[in-house]
Amino acid sequence: MFHYYIGRQPIFDARLEVFGYELLYRSHDTEGVVNVDGDQATSQVLLNSFMEMGLDALVGDRKAFVNLTRRFILNHELIPEASDQLVLEILEDIDGDGEIVEAVRRLKDKGYLIALDDFVYRRSLRPLLELADIIKVELPALTREDLEAHVAALRHYPLQLLAEKVETHEEFDFCKSLGFDLYQGFFLCKPKTLKGRRAPTNRLNTMQMLAKLQDPDVEIPELEKIISRDITLSYKLLRYINSAAFALRNKIESIRHAIVYLGLREVKNWASLIALANIDDKPNELFVTALTRARMCELICEHTGIGNKGTAFIVGLFSTLEAIMDAPLDELLQSIPVVPEVPQALLHNEGPYADILHTTLAYERGQWDQVRLLLLPTTTTDIYMRAVKWSMQAAGVIRSADDELAA
Repeated sequence: MFHYYIGRQPIFDARLEVFGYELLYRSHDTEGVVNVDGDQATSQVLLNSFMEMGLDALVGDRKAFVNLTRRFILNHELIPEASDQLVLEILEDIDGDGEIVEAVRRLKDKGYLIALDDFVYRRSLRPLLELADIIKVELPALTREDLEAHVAALRHYPLQLLAEKVETHEEFDFCKSLGFDLYQGFFLCKPKTLKGRRAPTNRLNTMQMLAKLQDPDVEIPELEKIISRDITLSYKLLRYINSAAFALRNKIESIRHAIVYLGLREVKNWASLIALANIDDKPNELFVTALTRARMCELICEHTGIGNKGTAFIVGLFSTLEAIMDAPLDELLQSIPVVPEVPQALLHNEGPYADILHTTLAYERGQWDQVRLLLLPTTTTDIYMRAVKWSMQAAGVIRSADDELAA
């Protein structure tokens, strides 16, 4: 039986706001990963993105980057009419012969943005350079000297430069200094190297709040007092719990009502999530990533029956804690009295939640052959899409609360 995985990876501008997402595809059967030809991969991405899931659920109002094979370039009627959102990536093994150039020109005339993928300069690509809107340069494929030379040469063309496979903040800063416009890679989920050891005040406050919220001995009256004391936190928590994401029949009027209705662990987790969202010098996409991981871990837990879903949620949420706080994860967890299974999974890659987190991270990165929990691919894809949709909705509600508080 034919199954598929589909995921997405964010592409950022220089301000670390999301410009778009590259849609990723891999087929899979019960025996392991199966490589299919590029035409089938492209057709599945387009079919699943537009027919099965909906482009809104995958990318919202951002751009969607999709790889195109030669066949799809030459048969443009196979490409959905969504030129305002689609960025068509021409694969690196396609040369700019006359037939291809004419087909790309037709696509560009229809309003699609054209990107050249994994670009390394060669003479046969010059005709396509004249038509391209975005050039994707893969960092590991070039030395720093070659990278500088490519940037200098490509600046003669009216296009945007995208640095691909950016893995650290140092690489991001270097590419930014060269004048790259867009960035793709996992650097956002890794901590920056801080000068000195003192964390900003808002992060210290957040750590103190997380310690109080995650204290396993905290009782309902004390938890109510902790949350209610922080007006911003209590407002956002009630605003979120009463949103469509929870679909509650009756409105939750107070923190105590929320604790009684949802349970101690549920409220502690949501309050921790919103406390992390108060870090005001981090890109919103990092918070969305934290939400997606937390929700996917929770859903995998529900589906497999492994562990406790509240703990799974915190494991997913805290997997971004190092990047949010820009401090070593072992030091951070020492100051938060979480249950032992959390550091066991996050620091030692052991215990029942380690497999859940590893599966979540492998899917996020498109490393589907490294998925540990062998669920049906369609089940894992459904869980991932539910997590993505939920995280985008949740982030939207919390942003709306921010706007109301600022007004």
